[in-house]
Amino acid sequence: MTPVLAVDGLTVELDTRRGRLLAIDDVSFSVDAGETLAIVGESGCGKSLTALALMGLLPTPPARIAAGQVRLAGRDLLGLSERAMQAVRGRQVSMIFQDPMSSLNPVMTVGDQLIESLRRHAGLPWRAARRRALELLEQVNMPDAERRMDEYPHRLSGGMCQRVMIAMAISCEPQVLIADEPTTALDVTIQAQILDLLRGLQQRTGLALILITHDLGVVAEVADRVAVMYAGRKVEEASVATLFSDPQHPYTQGLLRATPSTVGADGRLADIPGMVPQLADLPHGCAFADRCAAVQSRCRAARPPLTVLDDRGEVACVVAHDRYKQRLAQPYPEGRRA
Repeated sequence: MTPVLAVDGLTVELDTRRGRLLAIDDVSFSVDAGETLAIVGESGCGKSLTALALMGLLPTPPARIAAGQVRLAGRDLLGLSERAMQAVRGRQVSMIFQDPMSSLNPVMTVGDQLIESLRRHAGLPWRAARRRALELLEQVNMPDAERRMDEYPHRLSGGMCQRVMIAMAISCEPQVLIADEPTTALDVTIQAQILDLLRGLQQRTGLALILITHDLGVVAEVADRVAVMYAGRKVEEASVATLFSDPQHPYTQGLLRATPSTVGADGRLADIPGMVPQLADLPHGCAFADRCAAVQSRCRAARPPLTVLDDRGEVACVVAHDRYKQRLAQPYPEGRRA
């Protein structure tokens, strides 16, 4: 199957007082129609910056795309002019931003914002756009949708504002939807409703969903595949079942140990020691070396390549590579019988 969206070698640089920094380093992934790819990692790892690059919304300056391709149905988006990208953004690729309250215009009603989006991207006349806006609010299960059309964002709850953002994002039936922390700051009940809403929309329309989050509970519930990022690089990618049952990279293992379901006997969460390195001070070798319990001298000597480990996905870790080779060298490798 040809992926709907394929990202190949995406590299983003930032111009700063300390010189040019590598914020996104050679990141590649793809997502198929009807599939959910989760991108996870700590704050500052490059998840949201990757999303902005895909949407053509990087703040330039200081950011710039230094290399790579972003192909939507075979068409490279990075080669498009801003005018051409405006025709793609919202119609073929849409994004739900992290903070709905700051993403909505506070001086326009919810209905007017939806209508404006529909008139600009779908070319609908005002009356048809208003009817469609109401349909979209009902589609995302907005309570009392007709009355909410004339409300301002500050009159809505966080969950309602997020529903408005989703309605705007799907208004033109995009092929790809990027959701950047769509459940942040929402209570557990509303989180579940938003996730159910996204799943239902995906099943009805077949859209490809890229879910950016730090919440592994959300990942386990909705994702098909997971890409783990650390310090601007992808360090592991696997199916959600494989990643949770047999994580390969020490960083991924640390993230899973730090989830509430793995509280230790002393009642405390396991943490990952140390801090994510600053972009200006990235080590020569593996960026995770200073925080890794399994670190070896060669980890600091050179950056480990991202290597495919058969059905276990791909991982950038020399220790994981060695462990995989040892499995292959066994007389009866896993999955085989004499």
